[in-house]
Amino acid sequence: MTQAAAGSELDERVPGRRWTVRLDPVGRGSAEVRVSCSRPACAERRLPSAAAGRTAAVAHLQAHLRATPAPRADTYCACRADGCRAHLPDTGRHVRTEQPWRCGGPVVLAVITDRAGRWWQALECCSRCAAAIPGGRTAATSRPSAPRTAGRPTPAAAGTGAGTPQFSDQQVPTRTGCPASLPVPAPRPVPARRRRPPEARIGRHVIPRDLRPVSLRDELTELGDLFRAYQKRPEPDLALLADLQERKARAFLTWSDVSCDVTLRLEAQRAEQAAAVIRRQHQHRTGCVPEGEEPGVARLLTVPVQWESARSVLAHVADHTPLPGAEARLLVLMLTLRTAHTGTGNLVGQDVNALGLTDPEDLIEQLTGCGWLSLPGTVGDLLASRPENPTPITVPSLVPDEDGTGPFTFGRKTRPKLSGWAQRVVSDKKLRKAKAPAGARLLAVTLATWTDDVGRLGPDGRGVTLNALATRVPVGSGELPDLIDRLIAADWLTDAALTDTHLTGRLTERVLPLTCPLLD
Repeated sequence: MTQAAAGSELDERVPGRRWTVRLDPVGRGSAEVRVSCSRPACAERRLPSAAAGRTAAVAHLQAHLRATPAPRADTYCACRADGCRAHLPDTGRHVRTEQPWRCGGPVVLAVITDRAGRWWQALECCSRCAAAIPGGRTAATSRPSAPRTAGRPTPAAAGTGAGTPQFSDQQVPTRTGCPASLPVPAPRPVPARRRRPPEARIGRHVIPRDLRPVSLRDELTELGDLFRAYQKRPEPDLALLADLQERKARAFLTWSDVSCDVTLRLEAQRAEQAAAVIRRQHQHRTGCVPEGEEPGVARLLTVPVQWESARSVLAHVADHTPLPGAEARLLVLMLTLRTAHTGTGNLVGQDVNALGLTDPEDLIEQLTGCGWLSLPGTVGDLLASRPENPTPITVPSLVPDEDGTGPFTFGRKTRPKLSGWAQRVVSDKKLRKAKAPAGARLLAVTLATWTDDVGRLGPDGRGVTLNALATRVPVGSGELPDLIDRLIAADWLTDAALTDTHLTGRLTERVLPLTCPLLD
């Protein structure tokens, strides 16, 4: 009779609701993922990455949970056909009569997921089944219905309702000492995987734990860590890498002698060869190459004398510009380089218009008005002149004295090289495309003369002081961060950091040929 009553009660129940949200890859060679839901009304979505897809899947499931009504008390477990741990194995006709005695507690809305985060499932089941699922959580609870018996009212249990997820085995008693249902076991914890401690490695080689001497094992372990740290560097350091390869060659040679392993000796030889190649690459890149060989970085100004001459022109312009502001300083610099040797030179309109000045005509009129610049005609004629008919200009302060001496000591052949170098810097393609203002171009010229041999700012990469920078680039302290951002966007500067006293960073590989390294 009891089994018949239980079977009749199960027949009156309805199947529990269940839906699944899945995260699947779109296909090979693509990072995109596909988020799908088992509900027919939900459309499939495509996301650019697994992280974005996982976030969208969780948000989609949460939206369903918020919109779903409370669990129904007259349902039977949606998990009964999935091999749930709280149900008996499928043995045929007896499962139907035994199953109600295996379930217990109120009907809950449970949420489960796999460990890899590839699918999420919400289902209506009893609290006993929800507690038996590792990692299962409940989002809402119904008022459980007790088994119907003649002459006995159905006890009412207080439902928790939708709220903070909790394990479904936390039952609420109906009266003192009387639980609302049979005791429910505590959730089974997800078993933790036992992992062996990681083995020390250097490259593809595992360092034995019993390797002796201990100093050799420590050296190999440290080298492995240093090589892995080097691979995470944003910029290469060939000198450091060559040192690491030399240490590796010595350590592997000792390891080979201790273990009598020929392959380790061969690895030591390869490391020694790699160190020599990397060291030579570093020499070519920095210009410190043997006599008769070309350097790796083909700089526009090739010798240290020219680098010092460029710095002397910048220092002279900083002290003798007659007008304030970055635009006046940039124009005076370019005109000084055109007339540095004799005080006279030729200029065309394009030379001025390419500097990105706000009002070049007014600026030239101010220079001629104060006597710093002399023109044979009007400013309009200068700006309209073309290469086939250049305008001669004169800077009286640069005209040599009667004894032939002037403010600069470099020769007649060096002046056009310096002028061409400065024109290449201020007319850089990416600076022109970004319509960089005069301050950004003046900052680019200045930083090009304040780097070490690998492009790091300042002596030995220690940075440029803001006080020294303010003497060369006359802009306010509030304008400097914007100019630095413009150079970063133009792929001119990288790893830039601005503090209260220094600007650190390095020029990119693209503009290394335009640098004038500082001498030791």
